[in-house]
Amino acid sequence: MSTTEKKYNEAESWVVEAETFRDSVGTMDNTGKRKWVFPRKPKGKFTNYRVLVSILLLAIYFAVPFLKINGNPVLLFNIIERQFFILGQPFYPQDFFILALGAIVSLIFIIIFTVVFGRIFCGWICPQTIFLEMIFRKIEYAIEGDRNKQMRLDNQEWNTEKIWKRSLKWFIFLLISVIITHIMFMYIVGYEEVLKIMQQGPFEKPTNFLVMILFTAAFYFVFAWFREQVCTMVCPYGRLQGVLIDKETINVFYDYKRGENRAKWKKGEDRRAEGKGDCIDCKQCVVVCPTGIDIRDGLQMECVNCTACIDACDEVMVKVGLPPGLIRYASEKEIEEQQNFKFSGKMKAYSIVLLVLIGFLGGLLYNRGEMEAKFLKPPGSTFFVRDGKITNTYNYTFLNKSNENRTVIIKIIEPKNGEISSGTSNRIIMKRDAMIKGTINVSFPESQIKLSKQNLELGVYDMNGELLDSYSTYFEGPFKFQF
Repeated sequence: MSTTEKKYNEAESWVVEAETFRDSVGTMDNTGKRKWVFPRKPKGKFTNYRVLVSILLLAIYFAVPFLKINGNPVLLFNIIERQFFILGQPFYPQDFFILALGAIVSLIFIIIFTVVFGRIFCGWICPQTIFLEMIFRKIEYAIEGDRNKQMRLDNQEWNTEKIWKRSLKWFIFLLISVIITHIMFMYIVGYEEVLKIMQQGPFEKPTNFLVMILFTAAFYFVFAWFREQVCTMVCPYGRLQGVLIDKETINVFYDYKRGENRAKWKKGEDRRAEGKGDCIDCKQCVVVCPTGIDIRDGLQMECVNCTACIDACDEVMVKVGLPPGLIRYASEKEIEEQQNFKFSGKMKAYSIVLLVLIGFLGGLLYNRGEMEAKFLKPPGSTFFVRDGKITNTYNYTFLNKSNENRTVIIKIIEPKNGEISSGTSNRIIMKRDAMIKGTINVSFPESQIKLSKQNLELGVYDMNGELLDSYSTYFEGPFKFQF
């Protein structure tokens, strides 16, 4: 066996041992006691990219509740009053099947996306990660300093420095939690209602005030104390990805074949000749990890793919004159076979499926219809005959889902030769995003009605003659013996 093969076999055995016998998570020891994580402030190419993405997403989060399209909120989920708006388009309980299908499509999307791209969502898009790392943690760095200063402050007695720094930090954390809570409620009841509640004060609507307090306390608890344990102990996505990924899934990986056997850096030595890997065991990948793990122990559930370890390792590799990429985005198969990344056929197929799912969901939202019409016979009603005509009464319900006022006309589609009459004009004026109800009479000549129950299709048309919606019901007539 060659030296290279021996080194690779030892590296593989080391990874298996690390994954098998690790008896604690990064934020908890094997006795169940919490280990507070003091990550070093990350810096580097990926960190800069993540900051830009976070700024964009935070801007969207704080701005969207105040934006409107055609007078409607861009995004609103008022479950209590059953008002839903997506991109300014109103959705109603009648459209629930679209939202249900959207939820199913989203779940399938998450599963397929995870199979191909791993936990990129957790490190780049997840609100928990963005709020914690890009807001709360940065405030902590600004007030208490980087890792070493935070650890020193945590260990020292409660003197003047520690009291004012911790008090200032907690006060700002509480203030931001209040802001996040109010913005979140704007997505539920609209910003006008939230501002109105704020102006009325806590005694006008004590229930609303109490709900605000509870959610603020929850946000404060999560970001001031619970933190990364949301990812390692609570979030179901971390468990889900553990059963979805395979050897071709892209994740943040440590190249153990290149890095092992790890050893401290000695200037001028030939590490390969000495049987040493490129990992100089500086542990910089460990001290920057926000979940407190060692990425060199292999793929772990606690890893959120935040790329902090990539930036830290690349910085060290450049300083010692070794190639960067010892820790990088890669698949397990790529590491094992020492191949360059290749967009495999499976990845291409799954990516196409993702695009199809997005298109399918977009099609559902776009083609949901601008009008919904129903024609129902009043309970207990029957037909009546007058002047050689059979007449049935129907109660109609129209829902205008568009952002425009409409004038509509009811017409009979099938069978022909029928008449429609109502107590008002045949032209019905509907306001935008509104529902209207009324009653109409539908009549046919006695000679045309051959059955006691006959199919009837009614249509609602705009003033240009375009069919907006149709509804199939039945028309009652006298029972006739057929010979």
